[in-house]
Amino acid sequence: MAGPLVIILAAQTVVMLAYVALVTFRVMGRDYDAAVLCAGNCGFGMGATPTAVANMQAITNQYGPSHKAFLIVPMVGAFFIDLLNAVFLQTFIKFLG
Repeated sequence: MAGPLVIILAAQTVVMLAYVALVTFRVMGRDYDAAVLCAGNCGFGMGATPTAVANMQAITNQYGPSHKAFLIVPMVGAFFIDLLNAVFLQTFIKFLG
């Protein structure tokens, strides 16, 4: 069972890194705030909002604060995603029920 899980995790890591490098960094402005947002995006894509915040803290502890990233990532990761999940879950329950 470990073999397929390792393959899936490796594929997820490669896709997440490609997305962050090719999309997130460019769309967010190619600056320091964008780099911290990329760290948060990696954490969110590989885990959850607390992982994203931990990734951003690791970057900002070494290179300095990014107020924009610490405003955007937790708000999107915790608030908006929870709202969207509630809508999607209710829609699927109605569709399947």
